[in-house]
Amino acid sequence: MRKISLFICVSLFSFLSWAQTPKIKAYFTRPVNNAVSLGASAIYLNSLVDDTLIAYINRAKYTLDIAVYSFNESTGISSISAAINSAYSRGVAVRWIYDGSSSNPSIPLLDTNIKKLPSPTSIDYGIMHNKFMVVDANSSDTSEPTVWTGSTNWTTTQIVTDANNVLIIQDKDVALAYTTEFNEMWGGTDLAPNLLNSKFGSFKTNNTPHSFNVGGIAVEVYFSPTDGTNAKLQKAIGSANVDMYFGIYSFTVAADADSIINRIQNGIYVAGIIDPTSSSYPPYASLTPVMGTNLIKDNITGLYHNKMLIVDPAAAYSDPLVLTGSHNWSASADTKNDENTVIVHSAEIANMYYQSFSQNFIDEGGTLVVQSGISTDAKPSNIQLYPNPCNEFVKLKSMDATLINNAEISLFDIMGKEIRPMLTKSNGSISLDTRILKQGIYFVQIKTKETIEIKKLQLIK
Repeated sequence: MRKISLFICVSLFSFLSWAQTPKIKAYFTRPVNNAVSLGASAIYLNSLVDDTLIAYINRAKYTLDIAVYSFNESTGISSISAAINSAYSRGVAVRWIYDGSSSNPSIPLLDTNIKKLPSPTSIDYGIMHNKFMVVDANSSDTSEPTVWTGSTNWTTTQIVTDANNVLIIQDKDVALAYTTEFNEMWGGTDLAPNLLNSKFGSFKTNNTPHSFNVGGIAVEVYFSPTDGTNAKLQKAIGSANVDMYFGIYSFTVAADADSIINRIQNGIYVAGIIDPTSSSYPPYASLTPVMGTNLIKDNITGLYHNKMLIVDPAAAYSDPLVLTGSHNWSASADTKNDENTVIVHSAEIANMYYQSFSQNFIDEGGTLVVQSGISTDAKPSNIQLYPNPCNEFVKLKSMDATLINNAEISLFDIMGKEIRPMLTKSNGSISLDTRILKQGIYFVQIKTKETIEIKKLQLIK
């Protein structure tokens, strides 16, 4: 039986990932549930994705590389094309790739001098389904290179009505990796595309780095169809130790559903939302009897267009992560389409996405059981923590005096730093003096002979 002894291997990094960083930001197009925040509140942009996008376009000093599946700025959103044209007019080098087989009615609004490239429309190619923008990738000022990605197409419906997320990463190495991918489709580094060297879909190669350290947070980046993205998805699913949540537009790969069922059978709490377009495929049929009411078919106006997986947001000692991007859980996304996927190993980011999923699930009529962060694979210690919240002393007590006397107690702050408060053992209880600690969230690690248990502690001053 797997125990939480993996804490020794991954806890320090996972705790460190709670550190707030301006380098990774997430936004959501539907309301969020800040009541389940463990620190940083998720942000509902309320039809303002366009204005946020324009703000990043306006920051561009040197280059803008844009690869977006669909562009349609009809009535209801601010003019993205005007911001792009303004950037071009002030000397920013703009390159734009769009899907050649989809409707892109706002492409003609771009300055005719801006270089544009449609993806191929041959029968052996899928679609250019990316939704990313790279700002100033080669700037000598490392605070400027930025990647905008997520699930949101640049259309009024996607911004105003559909369920989507936006992920923004400010990091030069990540920006350069995305630029390498862009250049491969573009056919080179020049301002004009090179059709002889341009490669899309299965003609591309796996030529980008995949692992990054962004402000102390581990980030992975993959591009389909060359990078075996679906295998990375299944690995992320398999890493869940406590709880897991998914929200997906197109879910057609049976093996992905099998991976989720495996985690459920191992005691992991799982909930999911899928768009109705996926209800006729095998994953929905196989997951429904296993998940019951924890699997919801979207019934709100608009598409449930997210492509996100949230792993262990309730378990900071595990490896909390978010997987998102343009990649649907479909065979075409993995083998034919041009897609991008980002995996962020961060308890803070995972909790932000959980805040979004939680409200989505509630609005769909579902009820989530909030997880404590205690692995269902481990035997609970039966040691109680009280009062919680507290402001001076917190006690750990058990009816088994031997258990409490032999327990090893550690305290960590939200950034993963071990705190060593005064600890007193007496008559089957342990008292921690927290008077010198600042207000906030802490984690108490209780290690006994049989298990390691983590309890969240809130200090109020």
